[in-house]
Amino acid sequence: MVVVEKAYKFRMYPNKKQQELINKTFGCCRFVYNKYLAKRIEVYKNDRETFTYK
Repeated sequence: MVVVEKAYKFRMYPNKKQQELINKTFGCCRFVYNKYLAKRIEVYKNDRETFTYK
């Protein structure tokens, strides 16, 4: 059996408004990720339990 893998590369050239929206979106994602990572670490240190995202 032959498996063929393909990859596509795209280059984006966002305008200023789009770039601002992209930066805000990634900023929000980073904030939420770091917030819950800190919470997981805290819960594990205090209770030795795993805090999941469910």
